[in-house]
Amino acid sequence: MTTKTWLISGASCGLGLALAEAALAAGEQVIGTARRAERFSSLTARHGDRFLAVAHDVRDTAGAAAVVRRALDVFGHVDVLVNNAGAGQVGTAEEITDAALRAMLEQHLFGPAAYVRAVLPHLRARRAGAIVQMSSQGGRMSFPAVGSYSAGKFALEGWSEALAGEVAPFGIRVLIVEPSRFRTAFNAADVLNTARRSEVYDTTTGAVRTNMAEADGIQEGDPARAARVIRNLLDTPDAPLRLPLGAEAVRNLTRAYGGALDDVEKWASVSESADFPGLPPAVRAF
Repeated sequence: MTTKTWLISGASCGLGLALAEAALAAGEQVIGTARRAERFSSLTARHGDRFLAVAHDVRDTAGAAAVVRRALDVFGHVDVLVNNAGAGQVGTAEEITDAALRAMLEQHLFGPAAYVRAVLPHLRARRAGAIVQMSSQGGRMSFPAVGSYSAGKFALEGWSEALAGEVAPFGIRVLIVEPSRFRTAFNAADVLNTARRSEVYDTTTGAVRTNMAEADGIQEGDPARAARVIRNLLDTPDAPLRLPLGAEAVRNLTRAYGGALDDVEKWASVSESADFPGLPPAVRAF
């Protein structure tokens, strides 16, 4: 049995840091990335050569392959890839610029996709491994002022659902984690991206903006407990593809799924009326 090795993007804070700390406490090895490697000085000092700090901005998709090569050069193998790096963003569809919208997609879809492409040949050759995609409850539901953030997370989830079916025959597992609010810096004023406010939307989004800011420091989710849950799920044979994380995520996604199913059933006859009449049901390979 070799020591398990984790590659965690955005490992210098939040849930990424909690996962890195849990892995290192268990005697495992971690490659942690962040935009500034000096943010890892404490982990490096405490864990020595079991922790490798790498400076990398997840939006630099061309650099992902070099990070994976560095991990393999140092530790010889990667067992778990955690795509955790990202950030929140608040603003309506009219307030968010093209550049701000692209930034969400770069951080939450293109960056993780680049890491997955880089590590998959190694995992396939070993016929083992896991890919953890840190999404959000906002990856399955959305509300005013968070559309650009949800756009990236919705895209990540759709891409990852297909990925799970593609890699399962090679013994590789995919876990999509959908956290609610956790006690991280996500809602901090200097971390949460906020578009320039238009007074036109104050009645629609004013309360959302206030609530997002006021949540900083009082979030109910415990990152250390979350890390333990994720680690346990990776060792659970019948683990789900998607894991709502936190009581709020369970409540909100239960409501969202129920409402969506009600709509499908209510309008089923209207939807079905668009087909050519009398044809047999479609047969697909999935």
